[in-house]
Amino acid sequence: MPPPADIVKVAIEWPGANAQLIEMDQKRPLSSIIREVCDGWSLSGSEQFALRYADGPQLYITEQSRGDIKNGTILRLAISPARAARQLLERIQSHGIDARLEALKELAKLSADPTFATEFINMEGIGTLARLVESGTHFGEMLAFTLTAFLELMDHGIVSWDLISLSFIKQIAGYVNQPMVDVSILQRSLAILESMVLNSHSLYHRVAQEITVGQLIGHLQVSNQEIQTYAIALINALFLKAPEDRRQVSEMASTLAQKHLRSIILNHVIRGNRPIKAEMAHQLYVLQVLTFNLLEERMMTKMDPNDQAQRDIIFELRRIAFDGENDPTGTEKRKAMYTKDYKMLGFTNHVNPAMDFTQTPPGMLALDNMLYLAKVHQDTYIRIVLENSSREDKHECPFGRCAIELTRMLCEILQVGELPNEGCNDYHPMFFTHDRAWEEFFCVCIQLLNKTWKEMRATAEDFNKVMQVVREQITRALAMKPSSLDQLKNKLRGLNYSEILRLRQSERMSQDDFQSPPIIELRERIQPEILELIKQQRLNRLCEGSCFRKLGNRRRQEKFWFCRLSLNHKVLHYGDLDESPQGEVPFELLSDKTNNCFITHDETFTIPVSDIKSVVTGKDCPHMKEKSALKQNKEVLELAFSVLYDPDETLNFVAPNKYEYCIWTDGLCALLGREMGSDLTRSDLDTLISMEMKLRLLDLENITIPEAPPPVPKEPSSYNFTYNYS
Repeated sequence: MPPPADIVKVAIEWPGANAQLIEMDQKRPLSSIIREVCDGWSLSGSEQFALRYADGPQLYITEQSRGDIKNGTILRLAISPARAARQLLERIQSHGIDARLEALKELAKLSADPTFATEFINMEGIGTLARLVESGTHFGEMLAFTLTAFLELMDHGIVSWDLISLSFIKQIAGYVNQPMVDVSILQRSLAILESMVLNSHSLYHRVAQEITVGQLIGHLQVSNQEIQTYAIALINALFLKAPEDRRQVSEMASTLAQKHLRSIILNHVIRGNRPIKAEMAHQLYVLQVLTFNLLEERMMTKMDPNDQAQRDIIFELRRIAFDGENDPTGTEKRKAMYTKDYKMLGFTNHVNPAMDFTQTPPGMLALDNMLYLAKVHQDTYIRIVLENSSREDKHECPFGRCAIELTRMLCEILQVGELPNEGCNDYHPMFFTHDRAWEEFFCVCIQLLNKTWKEMRATAEDFNKVMQVVREQITRALAMKPSSLDQLKNKLRGLNYSEILRLRQSERMSQDDFQSPPIIELRERIQPEILELIKQQRLNRLCEGSCFRKLGNRRRQEKFWFCRLSLNHKVLHYGDLDESPQGEVPFELLSDKTNNCFITHDETFTIPVSDIKSVVTGKDCPHMKEKSALKQNKEVLELAFSVLYDPDETLNFVAPNKYEYCIWTDGLCALLGREMGSDLTRSDLDTLISMEMKLRLLDLENITIPEAPPPVPKEPSSYNFTYNYS
């Protein structure tokens, strides 16, 4: 007979004594259980003790968290959080250097525990740590442990960052600005400043006064990638939280340009001797997004047809293209010539081309791109305009209309104006190779568009078709991650119109080849077998297990956890990891818990599949409803899913990528007997059915398959047949 669900068998340790093996009744008050344990070792004052996990982070167990205790868990009797906080606070303020160092070291470890942190903060512990830092008397390890504890305590969100004093900020900024400072101190100082900027609007201005981009650039030229990552993260935070008025944004943009931030990142980070880690890739992606977002104002600005300065830009485009031809003296003649020239430039509105720039996006950004091409790449600009003006009317490529539509397309592809996604590392090295990367990217793409237009022998009616092909060429080339603009040109040269047609043909061959009724019927018969094959693959993948990231306040001290399905498909196992393993989490690694260097507990938690009620995704997930910041993050929202199981419990996931999201949601749906509806399942189904049908139809090559089955012969007039064997 199985034990009651409320009884958990655990071992409890105490230094210098044999462990107690007890059956913990989860219905009893925790204080009663602790009193019983203390009596077993003849310890008085049970109210001064608490239970903690013996392994991993060694968190305190409270009435709220005791439900996580599983059979076989090893616990440890320890002094209560309040008592530990009081003792550490006294030791930190003692005069003995060694005692203070040991106390700060222990505090740095305990500060990650929310129960302890609450007690320590209630005793004004954060103020004590802040005063120790402000005094300037701590150095080396002692200061590093102090800053670590301070950061861990603040990350719990119990107290507001707005309470931080100006003298504390100056002291932390001083560590960042010092030419020679311990790496651990510098790391924590950068992290504290980043948290200040991200979590407090008032502290942004104070930090911005103490720390400049120029002072942070020096930290990008070191060989330690961790320091580089923290430095870029602080630059991104200052960039992200800068006031949204025009003056501040332009100041930030000019600062980044003056300090040669781009070239230093390119030479010391992207082209450095060490491979780019995931967190550095994310920070480079964030910087790329924030840099492109400087274009948003121009992208959303409509042209004012009555603004002479803006109209002069269009006049300049005409002058450069047609070599400053002398204007006729008469008003009517001049207007007729302008109309003719604007038509040759490819504007939709020949009379008043300013009207072409009144739609947002791309707004004035399109005109900026055209002017850059005309001035910096004048020969290319003139060649494109004159080449098209000399073609037959039906085959000319309208430069103005194409440039405006291309600018809008590039804004969509590079997501100009959107906030960075939390889980994205999709930065492009080539955008760090040029001070005017956006404009140069446009110049490459407008030449591609002109070339594709000629290859397609397109007319004005084919405009949208050409733009679709160009979008595909650009997205395919960007997916190859060219390291420079020259490499991008080479990639695009290989993706000509003929190659795009070939790729499209190969990708949709299965759709074109199998449309006759007999083939459709065969497909329907094969489909259940293929779906069962996909289902088994998904379940096998769940049995291998996957690593997931816990979403926290600081990405660089992120935590991981794993989850896998048991081989009999009856139980989900999950637990914390100390670090993220490379690649897949092997089954042997997860099951051999005693030798597992990643697992932080000697056991894993389990959820019986029979207890799972449903699987929810996206905004329906509990952890997406709780975190407003994550709720606004479209990419995190698309990767979130939760398992709801009895009794009213949830296991929340955020997949590392779309592939893992599809694998896990499909696998969980298959476990519950529901349809697998992910994009990956549809893609796999099409691919596998196509392959299977091609194999089955090999013998029918060059044979026309009839649309209908052959007719059944008529019945014979008489069934009196005989066969003469003689």
